[in-house]
Amino acid sequence: MTDATIKLQVNGEEYIVEADTRTTLLDALREHIHLTGTKKGCDQGQCGACTVLVDGRRINSCLTFAVMNQGKQILTIEGLAKEETLDPVQSAFIDHDGFQCGYCTPGQIMSAYALLRENPNPTESEIREFMSGNICRCGAYPNIVAAIEEVVKSRQKMTKVIAR
Repeated sequence: MTDATIKLQVNGEEYIVEADTRTTLLDALREHIHLTGTKKGCDQGQCGACTVLVDGRRINSCLTFAVMNQGKQILTIEGLAKEETLDPVQSAFIDHDGFQCGYCTPGQIMSAYALLRENPNPTESEIREFMSGNICRCGAYPNIVAAIEEVVKSRQKMTKVIAR
């Protein structure tokens, strides 16, 4: 085992982690930084429960080493809310009951957030395609799609109001 000092920029804060160079970003977040919102599901990159954004792109944090992410901006579910105000995606998931057990919810929300950054006006089929990397064992998919569609519609209304 080879330990290293790893500097990670997570949710706008710098963390210094002493860990084995083989420590995944997921394990660094959960076990060393104690941000437990990102979930460990399959540990093989198939379920999406560990989804975070690195430099604005979604990744499965179980498939990358923490040391490989030094100098990059990491955004986790804990970093979406601004003080006491939830991100619109988080609010929409609550409003549309986009979760059952809640285990996959952080990864689902991070993927939805990434989708809306990349494509602010996705169609229903584009939403379903983009979100296909996130598994919900409870079957809340219709509610998840509805939550994302609500954010899209809300943004479209805001754009129309601003354009007036």
